[in-house]
Amino acid sequence: MQFYQRIRDLREDADKTQEEIAKLLKISRQHYSMYERGERELPMHHFITLAKYYNVSLDYLAGLSDTVKKLY
Repeated sequence: MQFYQRIRDLREDADKTQEEIAKLLKISRQHYSMYERGERELPMHHFITLAKYYNVSLDYLAGLSDTVKKLY
């Protein structure tokens, strides 16, 4: 699974809007939407923020693992 599919699935599972996640990342909704569509690469600092927010490992968030490992 690609990271952009994973971040969309996690957002939808958490019942959050793109606007809410964009605000968390301090970017525009349009910019965040490009991450979810795979049109832009997600910077590492955003990967870390999202992993902490969703309480998942970076491997899971990046699509390198299908096993959800909680951070805490």
